[in-house]
Amino acid sequence: MTAPATPATPTASAAPTGALNLSRTTATAARVLRQLRHDPRTIALMILIPCVMLFLLRYVFDGNPRTFDNIGASLLGIFPLITMFLVTSIATLRERTSGTLERLLALPLGKGDLIAGYALAFGTLAIIQSALATGLAVWFLDLDVTGSPWLLLLVALLDALLGTALGLFVSAFASSEFQAVQFMPAVIFPQLLLCGLFTPRDAMHPALEAVSNVLPMSYAVDGMNEVLKHTDMTATFVRDILIVGGCALLVLALGAATLRRRTA
Repeated sequence: MTAPATPATPTASAAPTGALNLSRTTATAARVLRQLRHDPRTIALMILIPCVMLFLLRYVFDGNPRTFDNIGASLLGIFPLITMFLVTSIATLRERTSGTLERLLALPLGKGDLIAGYALAFGTLAIIQSALATGLAVWFLDLDVTGSPWLLLLVALLDALLGTALGLFVSAFASSEFQAVQFMPAVIFPQLLLCGLFTPRDAMHPALEAVSNVLPMSYAVDGMNEVLKHTDMTATFVRDILIVGGCALLVLALGAATLRRRTA
């Protein structure tokens, strides 16, 4: 008589399922922050470059400060998005190419925990980055803002988080750091051209206006312009920040779904 089969015992390497685990997520974030602490050039790129760009922009328009007022708020949201996209995509790709990601996913660590941990770590740096850039623009470069500077900070932070999410997402489709950088013209530049920074979106060709209406950077710029022109929080501003935040969460979910252990 054949003995009944013994149920397989779950191993420690089995990937967990279910909801995100807070301890695993925070442990991942702490590990990423420890690694970044030993990479001062990356920290400088993420935190200081947006401030340097805003400083240069202010004095490029030194003879016409009003121009800086018109576009400075928009760029206050765009610069953090671009830098966080670039750094996050390369840092995540480096984890895969070095084999770190494969070793991590062999542990009881879900893809969602990993992506959320990265987002939490880079989001912490995004808070510092956005606070420094906003403080510099408003209190040192005399950016004339009608609304509250705290609302500017909120939009800048959401933009930086969106850049982080986009960087995590596109890193799954790159096989080298060079390819990760190549995604910038494909993902960031079209949004930069169509977001309304150079011309109002309703003045564009109808086809381009339709495309701009589904790009998250368009709503980031719109949100900044709402703070620039209105003293109180408007319904349009609330709509804009909800769209930017929702896009960041959606892209993070897509990043978890497309995360691969090894780069081909």
